[in-house]
Amino acid sequence: MSFISYYFHWSQQEVEALDHASRRRWCEEISSINKSLNPSDQKKEVSILELGRRK
Repeated sequence: MSFISYYFHWSQQEVEALDHASRRRWCEEISSINKSLNPSDQKKEVSILELGRRK
């Protein structure tokens, strides 16, 4: 939840009011925006959603 709060400057209460699906969608949106603003051939950062998928 701090991921959303950090990028959108939303309060903890605002983020907690969102359901899980909405929070996940906003995380995906933020990650997409970050990727488009910081394109790179070498992956410098990993999306918060990709962390659980890494092996």
